[in-house]
Amino acid sequence: MLITLPLSLDKDNLRSPFQWCFPNINDTSAEDYYSLVMAAGKSGNCKMLEPFKPPPSKRSRKERNRGKLPGSTPASEVMDQEIWKEFPEDLFEAVIARLPIATFFRFRSVCRKWNSLLESQSFSHYCAEIPQANPWFYTITHENMNVGAMYDPSTKKWHHPTISFLPAKMIALPVASVGGLVCFLDIGHRNFYVCNPLTQSFKELPARSVKVWSRVAVGMTLNGNSTNEGYKILWVGCDGEYEVYDSVKNSWSRPGSMPSNIKLPLSLNFRSQAISIDSTLYFMQSDPEGIVSYNMVSGVWKQFIIPAPIHLSDHTLAECEGRIMLVGLLTKNAATCVCIWELQKMTLLWKEVDRMPNIWCLEFYGKHVRMSCLGNKGLFMLSLRSRQMNRLVTYNVMSREWMKVPGCVLPRGRKRQWIACGTAFHPCLTATA
Repeated sequence: MLITLPLSLDKDNLRSPFQWCFPNINDTSAEDYYSLVMAAGKSGNCKMLEPFKPPPSKRSRKERNRGKLPGSTPASEVMDQEIWKEFPEDLFEAVIARLPIATFFRFRSVCRKWNSLLESQSFSHYCAEIPQANPWFYTITHENMNVGAMYDPSTKKWHHPTISFLPAKMIALPVASVGGLVCFLDIGHRNFYVCNPLTQSFKELPARSVKVWSRVAVGMTLNGNSTNEGYKILWVGCDGEYEVYDSVKNSWSRPGSMPSNIKLPLSLNFRSQAISIDSTLYFMQSDPEGIVSYNMVSGVWKQFIIPAPIHLSDHTLAECEGRIMLVGLLTKNAATCVCIWELQKMTLLWKEVDRMPNIWCLEFYGKHVRMSCLGNKGLFMLSLRSRQMNRLVTYNVMSREWMKVPGCVLPRGRKRQWIACGTAFHPCLTATA
């Protein structure tokens, strides 16, 4: 048995910082006491006459960093060249393919080998295996129609690529996207361009065989799982004229004429971009209210009469994992709210599934608000504006989350840019036009 006794120093019985350990040997023989001391000494559990040590005090950051050289790295954190030089090449590409897009472009500037990854077939294969993340948004601003602005929702940052491929003073608007490629149509509705905004891979499409200079609706689909197998572009006018571009053949074709069961003119809603589900494109029409679809494989047109919700304006089609959605402004009296609907396939009716939080909608009260949808692929970007307001928000269909988008400001600028139009695209490093 051990007894701990304090050592008195003065009349106030102040406790010493030292405490001593004494065995209680009143009931212990000398032999037992000797055995106890020897056992404690061997085990190290009892150290005779060892002063008590107070716990170490926390040092400041300045003290912890004292004596360290700037930029010095502990030896344990230094990468061993003998190990990393044997890192498998295929595993290296698999790791790089999973980097965030912005990080990858910083890596490209390290050496020629890393810069050439975009041309590697194996690297393209690894990129195709990675599940698609949230789409980015390619937009055009009112202040400078020749300069694009890309928004990355994962980092909540704007990027400003240089559109060097377009002719001087040419205004081309993004009208569709698929597989990491964005389709542009000039403001005169004459020339089509396809581009990967990340890598600047660019192609000007051949002239159309049908000379239609009026407004057209445009949609894109892939021939397979990636742009390596080609893609198709469809344009259709209100009079029923349409053509299909095949990137494999690099030519436009007229698969046939609009069937007689499709009511003409189509009265297409040009505010709404087309959506693609598998190999089928869906376009919104206003008279009669509903949807027109075209299957890019079978070449079959269909028309669906679907009444729109009452008090609806500025509505546009959207999609999420094969579901057809509708986004629009619901206005009654002086109150305005953004609502989300889903198409019920059995009844062909719209069912409301969500709406913007009421506290956000209060900002619209009594204002003449207009809305445009800048991206309709699972994650929607909505531009809400009036004379007193200019807001950008995103809505995630799966998480039902509304987020405010930071203002778009040009590099070395201060003025917030007004977004004119845009489209969503899934960023792909290896997509080629």
